[in-house]
Amino acid sequence: MAKERVVCTKTVVCDTQHTMQFIRTLIDHEKWDGPPELPPSLRELYDGDLNFPSRSAQRPYVVANFASTLDGVVSYKIEGQSTGAAISGSDIADSFIMGLLRASADAVLVGANTIRDTEAEALWIPEYTYPDAKEWFADYRLNRVGRPRYPLVVVVTSSGKLDLNRAVFRTPEVRTIVITTAAGQSALAKAGAGKLSSIEVCALEAPSSRIGALAITEFLHSQFGVQILLHEGGAALFGEFLAVGAVDELFLTLSPQIAGRIAQGIRPGLAEGVEFLPGNAPWFQLASVKHGAAYLYLRYRRNESSSSASSTP
Repeated sequence: MAKERVVCTKTVVCDTQHTMQFIRTLIDHEKWDGPPELPPSLRELYDGDLNFPSRSAQRPYVVANFASTLDGVVSYKIEGQSTGAAISGSDIADSFIMGLLRASADAVLVGANTIRDTEAEALWIPEYTYPDAKEWFADYRLNRVGRPRYPLVVVVTSSGKLDLNRAVFRTPEVRTIVITTAAGQSALAKAGAGKLSSIEVCALEAPSSRIGALAITEFLHSQFGVQILLHEGGAALFGEFLAVGAVDELFLTLSPQIAGRIAQGIRPGLAEGVEFLPGNAPWFQLASVKHGAAYLYLRYRRNESSSSASSTP
C-alpha cells in the first residue's frame, strides 16, 4: 500500500480525514547539557529535542526505525501491503518522526526486499514521508548540522537483483550507494547500473554470500564518513545487525492493531533469521516515550552493560 501523500500541520484536518495530533512527550530520560539540536519549528512538532551521542569508534552510530503491531508484526507480507505504512496506518506523526530521523542521519540503509516491497516512486529522503516539513528539514541539515540536503541512501543486496527503473536509482539529487557482492556487482553491471550517474555500486567480500553487518558499517564509516546510520529494515537485515551488536538505538512506533499469525505464515517480527538465548539477548534501555492519538512512539538505547550479542542463525 502506497503511503498517503498528505500535507498537514499539527491541528489541520487533512483531505484524508486524518488529523495531525500533537506529539506529546510522556517520558524523557535524555540528558543533554548543550544547546538545542533541532530548530524551533521541528522541536515544536516533535515536542522536544533530538540528539545523538558523538562516536569515535570505527563504525557509525546505528539508529533503527520500525513500526510494529501490538503483537510484534512489522510487515503483512501481502503484495501491495508489505510496507510499514500498512502497519502504521500511514500515521502522520509516525511519518514525521521517520522524516526527522532521516534528516538527522548521514545515510539511510535498506535491504533489497524493502526496496521491492515499496512503491516504485519511493525516495528515502526526509520530505518523502512528511512533505509539509520539507524546508524545515533542509534548513536543519544545511544550517544546523552542516550536512548535504539529502542523506546517502544505502541499498544492501547480495544478489544484485534490483529494479534499476525505480526512482531511488534515477533521481540525480539523491546519491545512492549499492553494497553488494562480486556476483551482485556483475549482475548490476549487466543491468546497466554503470550508466546511472546517481548510483555507485560497491562490492564487499562476503565469504558466506551474505554481506556482514560490521563490514557494511565499517565500509560506510571509512569510505563515506558516515557518523549516523539510520537502519530502516527489513527484519532479516536488522537481525544481522543485532547479532553482532551493531544497533545502538531503536525507534519503535507501536501501532494499535493486531495482525496475528498462522503456523505456515511468513509475517516477520522485528528481528528475523537470528535467535538469542537468555544469556546473550541484547537489552535496551528506555530513553523516551511519546504518544499521539492511540499510538506510542518509543525510543530505546542499547544497554552498554549487557554482553555483546551473539546468536544462532
